[in-house]
Amino acid sequence: MSEAEADFHEMREPRVEKVVVHMGVGQGGRELGNAEGILAEVAGQQPVRTQAKATVGEFNIREGDPIGTKVTLREESAHEFLETALELSDLRRSQFDDTGNFSFGVEEHTDFPSQEYDPNVGIYGLDVTVNLVRPGYRVAKRDKASRQIPSSHRLDVADAVAFVEETFDVEVTA
Repeated sequence: MSEAEADFHEMREPRVEKVVVHMGVGQGGRELGNAEGILAEVAGQQPVRTQAKATVGEFNIREGDPIGTKVTLREESAHEFLETALELSDLRRSQFDDTGNFSFGVEEHTDFPSQEYDPNVGIYGLDVTVNLVRPGYRVAKRDKASRQIPSSHRLDVADAVAFVEETFDVEVTA
């Protein structure tokens, strides 16, 4: 048995828990409808609207106004989306947080293969947030008998970067 095989354990292997794709438009109406259509095509799933959490007078936004749209992808659909989206952006180590989660943006929705520029719609950008976990992490989230995750089992930046580079064949720059 080699040293690499001895170090490998299936409970240590990171996995993608979920991917949240968000488009903030800032107002309802036609622009928000366009964003929902684009997001449904890009993600392959029906999006939900997001509402303003607070009133911001400078931007003419009231609490509860629809201002964006998002979709949460899990399992295979999350992997398929990431394989496409990670090619469209440059990932840096600074985009990872202490627990291995990371976020990045795609400047133009037209970068996706299924999208073409339409002058009636315009160009929208989108934000992607990826949540990485190791098996057993649900223990910290459950209501009954929850426990802390030992620091040796927590996902850190180095492990997350290695997982993303290996799984999605992308390079994370410093």
